[in-house]
This record gives sequence, structure tokens and C-alpha cells, in this order.
Amino acid sequence: VQLQASGGGLVQAGDSLRLSCAASGLTFLRYAVGWFRQAPGREREFVAAITRNVITYYADSVKGRFTISRDNPKNTVYLEMNSLKPEDTAIYYCSRYLGGDYYLPTSYTYWGQGTLVTVSS
Repeated sequence: VQLQASGGGLVQAGDSLRLSCAASGLTFLRYAVGWFRQAPGREREFVAAITRNVITYYADSVKGRFTISRDNPKNTVYLEMNSLKPEDTAIYYCSRYLGGDYYLPTSYTYWGQGTLVTVSS
């Protein structure tokens, strides 16, 4: 099983990016998927999650700016990020939900390499 996050880059504050999470060896439609991020020197933190029934969860820090969605035929989950802020700078990871609290990284498995998002002020 591999999860590959992509779409990161260097942008300015206020810009938008769309991250993609593609899975191989795994049928996404059977699982909830989450996005997490980790900034240098900080713990990995929850960003958003989407269930099999397309129920979504967001961290308060991104609510109203980020949107998580899924395209099951493409086996891909997206994270649309708008109005980006410098504090959004981090490596973003996607992961398959295993069970438990959606907001905790310990509830997930199969972490990909992540994609770097850098937001300049």
C-alpha cells in the first residue's frame, strides 16, 4: 500500500493550492482519509478528514479556508487550500483512517512521504 501526496509548492500569503493524495494497493472508497501537517519542530497535527459517507472534519485553524473532497473512481482525495497563511507552512501528509478519534494521528495508518507547502508573507 502506498499513499502519495502531491501538489505542494511555494506560494504567497492569500494564494491557493490543491493537494492530491493518490493511493495504490488500496481502494480509498472503503476508508476515511485524513490530511495532517507537520511544521519544523512541531508535532504532526490534524488538518482535515473525510469519511466514506463524505462527512468532513476540519481543524479550527483551517475551517472555512480548506476543503477536503474525494474522487473514488480516481482513488484520490484532495485538499483545496485557500487564503493561505504563513502559519500553514508545513509538510502535508495523507493517511488512511484506521479507527478511533479522527483528529489523532494514531488513528491512521499508511503514511506517505508528504508534500511541502511553503507560504511566504
